[in-house]
Amino acid sequence: MMKRIILAAVFSLSALPALADHVRPVTDPETLKACGECHMAFQPAFLPARSWTRMMGQLSDHFGDNAGMASDKAERIRQVLVAGAADTGGGKAGRKALRGIALSETPLRITETPRFIAKHERISEREWKRPEVMTRSNCVACHRGAETGSYEDE
Repeated sequence: MMKRIILAAVFSLSALPALADHVRPVTDPETLKACGECHMAFQPAFLPARSWTRMMGQLSDHFGDNAGMASDKAERIRQVLVAGAADTGGGKAGRKALRGIALSETPLRITETPRFIAKHERISEREWKRPEVMTRSNCVACHRGAETGSYEDE
C-alpha cells in the first residue's frame, strides 16, 4: 500500500515541469486589444506593479512610440496589469520574476530583468537576429504558447 502511494506521488510530481514555465495569461479583452495592436499582451506577472504603473503613465513615449489612449481606458488597463503584477497577483511566476529586482528599481523592459536574462543567457546573438525573432521581446517566435502563458522550451 505504501509503495503505491509513493509511486503515485512520484508520477504526480513528474507532471510539474510542464507547469514550471506557465504564467497566468492576460484575459481582459480591452487589455488584449490595446496591447495586442503592436505586440503580444505581456503577462503582468513579469514585472512589479510599480513598473506597470509607470509604463501606463507614460504612454505618449512607449518605447519610442505613442501608445496614448483615453485616460479612463489607460486606467482600466493599468488596474488589470497591477492586479496581476509580480508583487500583487502574479503567484509563483511573479515571485520568480521578482528575484534580483530591488525594491528601489522599476524595470520597464521584461527583457532586462534578472529572470529573463538568466533564462535566456545561453541563446547566441545570432539566434536573436534571425528574421523570425529580431527582438528579445518577440516571445512567440520561440515560445509558441507565450500568449497563453506557456513558456516551455520549443
